[in-house]
Amino acid sequence: MIFLTRRATFSASHYYWNEAWSAAQNEQVFGKCANRNGHGHNYTLEVTVAGEPDPVTGFVVDLKWLKDVMEREVLAAYDHRHLNLEVEEFKAGKLVPTSENIAIAAWKRLEPKVNAAGGAQLNRIRVYETPEIFAEYRGEA
Repeated sequence: MIFLTRRATFSASHYYWNEAWSAAQNEQVFGKCANRNGHGHNYTLEVTVAGEPDPVTGFVVDLKWLKDVMEREVLAAYDHRHLNLEVEEFKAGKLVPTSENIAIAAWKRLEPKVNAAGGAQLNRIRVYETPEIFAEYRGEA
């Protein structure tokens, strides 16, 4: 089994807010990240697929194809967007756009496309909010 990872970056803004809570509770839990004007990050998205190399091409997956899927399914939706206001998964307080929830949402966007292509299976999503902080998701346990 080979694990192959492709990395991409995107910039987005967000804020942390739970609509079920008062402003005071949001500020207590999320601190300055609860500022409704938002703040931004330069995120790094890592997508890892697992499989056996094709005996003819030597590829687990065509990296150009994987790049195109990542661009179409995640980057086009998230890059240079305000996640709370413009991205369906996070609009209207559906989900707080934490690194954890961004990783899960990216998985849900990519997993059907990658796994349907045959050969490789989506293995892991990592979303770096900063070089020191990342969330990793490997699908439902």
